[in-house]
Amino acid sequence: MTPRPSPPADLAGRFLSKFFTDHLAGERAASPRTMASYRDAMKLLLIWFKDAERIPPEKLRLADIDRPRVLRFLDWLETERRCSVSTRNQRLAVIKSFCRYSAVEQPERLEQVTQVLAIRQKNAPAPDLGHLSGDEVKALLAEPGSATPRAARDTALLALAYDSAARVQELCDLDVADIRRTNPMTVAIRGKGSKIRYVPVMGPTAELVADYLEHRQPHLGLGADADPLFRGPNHSRLTRSGIAKLLSRHVRAVRARDPSWAPGLAVTPHTLRRSRAMHLIQAGVNLIYIRDLLGHADVSTTEIYARADAETKRKAIENAYEPLTPDVLPDWTVDSSLISWLESLAP
Repeated sequence: MTPRPSPPADLAGRFLSKFFTDHLAGERAASPRTMASYRDAMKLLLIWFKDAERIPPEKLRLADIDRPRVLRFLDWLETERRCSVSTRNQRLAVIKSFCRYSAVEQPERLEQVTQVLAIRQKNAPAPDLGHLSGDEVKALLAEPGSATPRAARDTALLALAYDSAARVQELCDLDVADIRRTNPMTVAIRGKGSKIRYVPVMGPTAELVADYLEHRQPHLGLGADADPLFRGPNHSRLTRSGIAKLLSRHVRAVRARDPSWAPGLAVTPHTLRRSRAMHLIQAGVNLIYIRDLLGHADVSTTEIYARADAETKRKAIENAYEPLTPDVLPDWTVDSSLISWLESLAP
């Protein structure tokens, strides 16, 4: 019997499996949302190779993932799937990450990988940084009230979402044990890459959270380190969509009373995070501290808020401005010597 030929050493599926399990989940401790985002990007790439290049997933080799094909895949995303520039750039970032990993496993492919890494991201439109004013935040946080346990939960959740500038998934992941009921109160937030940051909670919000915890019924079957801080029906953990619906309900209630509240702004959970960042920028807080509050890996990500706030830039320029020109420029038409000199320039 003729022995079956061994599969090529550079089958992409073999490295793709290790990329997700060993690298993303193991080394980088990527969050489930990050894993899902990477999975979707690589799934689209496999579909494109199968349909456009007639290479089925089980036969795809690392050598097939070269610069010309990656460029054609990116064009397909924009033209056929109508993906935005930001989505196209995210898919490219995932492919580059996989190529970097595969190059470590197979150094002989370094030149091909370098060509893929050299593909430049497209300039995407500036992100929409619409945010609520201070008065608009106050109106929103005052809307739920505290007449019922659910209202008290909503008030504490919205206040903590704004005060901590937490991402919506970070709010979902909070447990009772993550609240340090010291003075000042702090909250332990698990961010991207399972990194934990400790955020101080300001006095008024700390009082709301403390009161909420005092009247909240604990789950008898769970310890504080597993009991969700914000629960939905049947003691289940609130989800991202649950928080979005909760916020949308209160936004509609505020606008029903005051139609001029936040006109034209689509208020989402991220709007509270963005509003907090913009208010800190306007208060003159150092970008380094804002970066740490938001959980950004690099201050350059935080700088988008500073660039977006035109009023703060205007005030900063005014404060640093020293007038150097006279208040009233002299009227050159009364200077006879200057007029005579100008007339002498031409016969």
